[in-house]
Amino acid sequence: MSKGQKTTIGYILKGYPRISETFIVDQIRAGVDYLPSSLLLPLPRLLYHNFKLARKRPEEYSEAFRLMITRFRRTRKIATIKHLLQAGYLVHALLGSTDVRHLHAHFAHSPTSVALFAHKLSGLPFSFSAHAKDIYTSDQRQLKEKIALAKFVVTCTEYNRRFLQSLSSDGPCIHRVYHGIDAGLFSGASDFRKPSPPYRILSIARLVEKKGLPTVFRALRNLLDQGYSLHYTLIGDGEERRSILNQIRHLGLETICTWLGTQPHHRVIDEYRKADLFVLGCEVASNGDRDGIPNVFLESMAMGVPVLGTRVSAIPELVEEGRTGLLVDPGEPEAMAQAMVKLLCYEELRHRIIDSARRRVREEFNNRELIEELAAVFEKAGLTRTSKGEGETRRQGDDKY
Repeated sequence: MSKGQKTTIGYILKGYPRISETFIVDQIRAGVDYLPSSLLLPLPRLLYHNFKLARKRPEEYSEAFRLMITRFRRTRKIATIKHLLQAGYLVHALLGSTDVRHLHAHFAHSPTSVALFAHKLSGLPFSFSAHAKDIYTSDQRQLKEKIALAKFVVTCTEYNRRFLQSLSSDGPCIHRVYHGIDAGLFSGASDFRKPSPPYRILSIARLVEKKGLPTVFRALRNLLDQGYSLHYTLIGDGEERRSILNQIRHLGLETICTWLGTQPHHRVIDEYRKADLFVLGCEVASNGDRDGIPNVFLESMAMGVPVLGTRVSAIPELVEEGRTGLLVDPGEPEAMAQAMVKLLCYEELRHRIIDSARRRVREEFNNRELIEELAAVFEKAGLTRTSKGEGETRRQGDDKY
């Protein structure tokens, strides 16, 4: 591209808007189009646009169809057929009326599958961002193929980058760009408040296995048995809500626990301000799913709330033992209880960690600077950005696939 030429990028998302994925958006001004999300009722519409596209571009469609067969034979998932049909719909029904010249998918599973087929059907280059579950629960053969065909790949931790690079050492460049937060939104009091009983402990998480909440509950039970006075607040919801909340009752923690479900930003910030300690027990789930760096750690650190986490995945890239927080091994409630006491009661350690953590987030995880870093990745790939305030990116989304 010539210097200064502007390129419109179409973003492909699995769902939009989605409460658990707010870290990928920043004051969106783009228009949104929704792809048919199932094969049942929308099938005639999907087939119509795919037949039209196949007649218009028979060679491209034949190649994409053969690739679909190869990918389907690997996993035997009907979703593979749906992804081709969605891509055909995207190319024929939507992209023709836009000036999109590049596709970027958020998450390496379904969105990137659609982007890959759309690339084959349209000739448009594509790239994708990979995060956590989409990496470690995907078929590695499929993921390797996506990396090889993409113009570039972005991921949010060094732990992820090394894993992805190991799948495709001769593939495109894989860039690590951390997630950041709005330092202005998450800013706590500048003074150090000394905690006093009942100590207020906070977790914010989806109610799923990888968050390790049962370890947190058992650590709380341990502290109660030692005579500590506590109050625990849990914010979040998820598909394993019933089994996770049942463990609170099983451990006899109902009187000290408050579950608030999903909450808006202003309520979450209020809870940060009241908290003495933030804790998660993240672990690798039975299906391989795991966190990268939970954004709630960044938010807590910026708010002046000390963080206790686990030595899992990329968490140690942010939470440095004894410097910006404390870490324990996953599934170790006794060690977690001991670390809670240190962060609540050892005043010098607490102050040092709060100060260092705030500085680390401000200097290395400011979303404004990281957005510039991500923009530089696109520019390096020949995708020149517009000036500030110019242009809008079209986003092609599906609300259920």
